[in-house]
Amino acid sequence: MARDGYLVVRSFFGASQTSDLRRWTAELEAMPEERGRHWVYYEDSLIEPGRRVIQRTENFCPFHAEFDTLIRFGAIPRWTGALMGGPVVLFKDKINFKMSGGPGFKAHQDQQAGWSRYAPIFVTAMVTLDAATLENGCLEIVPGRHRQGLLGEEWKSLEETGLALRPVPTAPGDVIFFDSFAPHASKPNFTDRPRRILYLTYNLASSGDHRDRYYADKHAAFPPDIERDANKTYVFRV
Repeated sequence: MARDGYLVVRSFFGASQTSDLRRWTAELEAMPEERGRHWVYYEDSLIEPGRRVIQRTENFCPFHAEFDTLIRFGAIPRWTGALMGGPVVLFKDKINFKMSGGPGFKAHQDQQAGWSRYAPIFVTAMVTLDAATLENGCLEIVPGRHRQGLLGEEWKSLEETGLALRPVPTAPGDVIFFDSFAPHASKPNFTDRPRRILYLTYNLASSGDHRDRYYADKHAAFPPDIERDANKTYVFRV
């Protein structure tokens, strides 16, 4: 982790635990969307023009007890605390669905999204729910560049030329822990199946608990689809 900015742990979750995670994810996807509850975002399909597909769900821990217990008190925060050198608190909870036809995301560092106003550094645990492959847009990451701090401006994707992004395919149950300064990206999913990934972000408890403030700030700038003003245009940056 210190050398590369990320750590891959194969089979972090066994078959039974992974099955639970996939079931809970399906439960979240089936939950009715309501203002003031979990956040759901959609995006345009690259395969079927005019069709909107689910992109991701965020801020779901308060509305799913099993996920909340695992995410706040399970092995993931213990491992993250060991990697960061102290107890951690949850900063952000997100599931990227990347449905068939779902776009990828451009190279960026998570810290570029204004995170330094909350804490100096974060670690994200990327939990694989569906096999992440070259074909469906697995995580691509740049080893070692996290030690250089911010490589670009806040709120602006990185120029990928010369970044040396490295694809890291993962199987269900695998976890990648990565530093918030580690540049990463992914390509679109042109297969016929979703590529669901659970992203859990933590910061040291000594830096404070900023989850509520973060989500209040994000809601003001980029609310979930169901809570948007039809007269406004919302643009996702990084």
